[in-house]
Amino acid sequence: MNIPFLGNRRAKAAAPDPEGIADLLAECDLLRSQASREGVRLDDSAASLEELDQLVPRWRDDEEILPWLGNDAGLYLGTVIVRTVPGAAWWIRPDGQPVVRLASGREFDVVACGQEWAAHGAPELSQLYAEVAEE
Repeated sequence: MNIPFLGNRRAKAAAPDPEGIADLLAECDLLRSQASREGVRLDDSAASLEELDQLVPRWRDDEEILPWLGNDAGLYLGTVIVRTVPGAAWWIRPDGQPVVRLASGREFDVVACGQEWAAHGAPELSQLYAEVAEE
């Protein structure tokens, strides 16, 4: 709606802020809360992925939490990759799905990986990280 005395309030589409997107995707509140309760500190390091892999998966009994935790696990994996693997960056696909794009151009669907990890425990997050870090 355009009301002349209010002026044109439509903002121009701004270019995405890569740091802002990375900070938003790194929040992972549910995963951080679960990990903290188990004494695991998520410090965005590869070692913290190994610690997550060792958690007893109590969340698998809760069908409501499972998909959210899997989403957070994937975003956390992506955060560790983006912060520690040279050339890796977040990329938002046209369908809105966040993926990690590696320097080679390969896209890595970390959310799907996190969902698999939360539901089945395999592949382990640390193993996925090691595969990506090798490239």
